[in-house]
Amino acid sequence: MDLQTLIGFGVAGNFTGHLEQAGEASDFVNIQAAAGAPKGVFPFYVPQAQDNPTPQAEGCGAQRQSPGSHFLHTFPLSPDTIEHPGDIQGQAANLQIEPELALLCELSYDDAQQVTAIRPTHCAAYNDCSTRRPDATKISQKKNWGPNTKGLASDQWLLLDSFDEAGILQHFRVACYLLRDGELHTYGEDSPVAGPDGYGYMYQQLLDWLIERFNTQQDEGPLEDLAQWLAVAGHPHRAVISIGATRYTELGETTFLQPGDDSIVVAYDQRLHNTAGIEAALMKNDLPLREAATCSLLRQRVIARP
Repeated sequence: MDLQTLIGFGVAGNFTGHLEQAGEASDFVNIQAAAGAPKGVFPFYVPQAQDNPTPQAEGCGAQRQSPGSHFLHTFPLSPDTIEHPGDIQGQAANLQIEPELALLCELSYDDAQQVTAIRPTHCAAYNDCSTRRPDATKISQKKNWGPNTKGLASDQWLLLDSFDEAGILQHFRVACYLLRDGELHTYGEDSPVAGPDGYGYMYQQLLDWLIERFNTQQDEGPLEDLAQWLAVAGHPHRAVISIGATRYTELGETTFLQPGDDSIVVAYDQRLHNTAGIEAALMKNDLPLREAATCSLLRQRVIARP
């Protein structure tokens, strides 16, 4: 599968408390959302369809750039590397891991190119690695600052038997670690995917909300016109959708990535794995986790940008 042909989107505010910890809650102060609902959807990668115009960098406005010039056309995903830029436009990058679950989805459209259905087929561990840029006017500007800036366990997609309470995700959790100077630190709270302590919107409720967002979300505040980005990509029929970052531990909330670190996100079936076993494997040998059909491991080395 050529991931560079897929469009990439992320869900903002789908896990209680994360936006506040990440310093992003103020970005959404003027965005209207139903109680308990995520705040919106942002693009993190948009393939350029031939002969389609590209919105300007501030979002989907009336002005256009030449094909290929927009930063969202840069493919940011890597299964093993994060390139640390040092700074971005003279500001400290302040990179943080954002542990998430990503869904590989099939998209359907009607004759008017409205999204009519989303069907998740696989899931994988995901790092929505973000830079804390106070000057950013769109979420996307914090999410894609070049190649090898986000993480996806694309070599360990897990097949979904169903995307509902009867499926395997009902038993999954997401864990996150920072390996620095030979010491393994818990960076994100070990969190369930589903249930009252998991994602706010999940399963059909999440899919219905995403369909509505794709068709109606406008260029407003930190959000962008998603229908226009889908048009720029030529209305692709496959997408990677990350469904929201879990909460940080105290260490994760205050610790930024440095070259030499290992950023680790693990999505695992709690019926067959536990944190003690996962942590032992991470310190000794990743192979048992990489070979498991009930676990998706994303391990990225942070390097200085060449």
